[in-house]
Amino acid sequence: MTPPPSSSLALQRLYHWERTAPDRTVFTQPMGGGLLKEFTWKDMVDESRRMAAFLQQQGFEPGSRIAILSKNCAWWIMADFAIWMAGCVSVPLYPTLAAGTIAQILQHSEARLLFLGKLDDWDAMRPGVPAGMPCISFSLSPADAQARVDMRWDEIVARTAPLPGSPLRDGADLATIMYTSGTTGVPKGVMHSFANFAWAIDAGLKRVSLNADARMLSYLPLAHVAERSLVEHGLLATGMHLFFAESLQTFARDLQRARPTTFFSVPRLWVKFQQGIHARMPPQRLERLLRIPVAGRFLRRKILKALGLDACQFAAGGAAPMPPDLLRWYSMLGLDIIEVYGMTENCGVSHATLVGMRRPGTVGVPYDGVRSRLDPETGEIQVQTGCLMLGYYKEPELSAAAFTADGWLHTGDKGVVEADGCLRITGRVKDLFKTSKGKYVAPAPIEDKLVASAAVEACCVVGANYPQPFAMLMLNEDAAAKSREPGARAALEDAMANHLLTVNHGLDPHEQLEVLILMKEPWTVENGLITPTFKIKRNVLETRYAASFDKWTSSDRKVVWAD
Repeated sequence: MTPPPSSSLALQRLYHWERTAPDRTVFTQPMGGGLLKEFTWKDMVDESRRMAAFLQQQGFEPGSRIAILSKNCAWWIMADFAIWMAGCVSVPLYPTLAAGTIAQILQHSEARLLFLGKLDDWDAMRPGVPAGMPCISFSLSPADAQARVDMRWDEIVARTAPLPGSPLRDGADLATIMYTSGTTGVPKGVMHSFANFAWAIDAGLKRVSLNADARMLSYLPLAHVAERSLVEHGLLATGMHLFFAESLQTFARDLQRARPTTFFSVPRLWVKFQQGIHARMPPQRLERLLRIPVAGRFLRRKILKALGLDACQFAAGGAAPMPPDLLRWYSMLGLDIIEVYGMTENCGVSHATLVGMRRPGTVGVPYDGVRSRLDPETGEIQVQTGCLMLGYYKEPELSAAAFTADGWLHTGDKGVVEADGCLRITGRVKDLFKTSKGKYVAPAPIEDKLVASAAVEACCVVGANYPQPFAMLMLNEDAAAKSREPGARAALEDAMANHLLTVNHGLDPHEQLEVLILMKEPWTVENGLITPTFKIKRNVLETRYAASFDKWTSSDRKVVWAD
């Protein structure tokens, strides 16, 4: 495939905005206590240049790996730019990782230095940072993290002259190593070049309406490929205004401040928005009012304004399947959510539904320049693009196994292409399991139906070698709290039993669920049951609870509580 022009590479775009729009605001950063700090392109690039000069003064050889451990903030992106200017390679870490995973990634990547920033649980993470690892703390890093390190961002940029000129990187140069969130095992370091990201954002902008007047809120981890491609490289491509979220507690206010014109989120958050609205107005009443022409228009505007999405022109969901009923519900509000599909190994650029294409349950058609096919034997989706990874860092055998003999990327996802060319994902090739009756079950479509319940936060359908499949459900916070009240607990059990009947009614006999298990233990990143992007770790859940499967499935009740 034709490589992107050098003018579209990251550093070239950075210098373009420094030169043509120096006084335009690029970042709005909450500083706590209601205070905001704004950066112009001139301010932002100047700090990046000063940090790049400091990194070069440390004598790191070209290509040295430098890690970033922080929640999203202005300094995260400036650190990335500084790393690239200095001729090095960035290694982003999710800000929710356990100490053991942090240690593993820092060791495997051979990181020479670590930027420490906004973190919610630094005490738990601290043991993962090797003794003697040079660290630079951002302005918003925890006080005890700043006390631990000798180098602070503000002090370094205050005393260091900016790197002169316009140091560039070749398109083929390694830009970053992004460690996958690891639903099936040890995280792998996905290597991407500057040309990969340039190709990816060029393809993406043919679908996403971003320009210099666009506003986005950056809150999903920049260590994730979606945020990295759409937000960081979208910023470089368009010169848009980027707002950062302060915290979970202030998220609603952060969103209303930004009033994003483009908003991307994972299904879990789209569900939470819906549940918040239903908590104020019962679903049946809301739907009835929305059908009234004048009242419906007023109510739609009021709801979207309350969410901070009244200016949103392009809404998207991805990283996990979007339940079709959820997409239909947002369409009823006048917000058509585009479903996007991709993976770390292809810069997140593969398929997406088109604006105005209401195809719930599909991920649309390939981006321009993306080729897609299905394996005739397994139904696996395979893709070929101009932004495929260079391979897994220090893993030549795994790198080779990630591609077919003729160079197509194995996605591991199973799908079908419908008559209009839209791709429907039916599950993971390896997630299929066989019941004791010899029937194969794909869990993902069943899970989509289960999470339609307002009480369900996440779920996992299992049942290999059992007569019928069954499901483990994690309740959302409100439902879990109510379940501790005797009367409410019984009502919840009845509601879930009715939900089971509804779900089973739409399934083939061999797919129908034997029982729903309501879990008392939350599934979190910290206890290793979900990834930092909220994907369930199916194999971990099965292993952890396997000893209880026989007891749960032998119950004469259709809804049981986990011990």
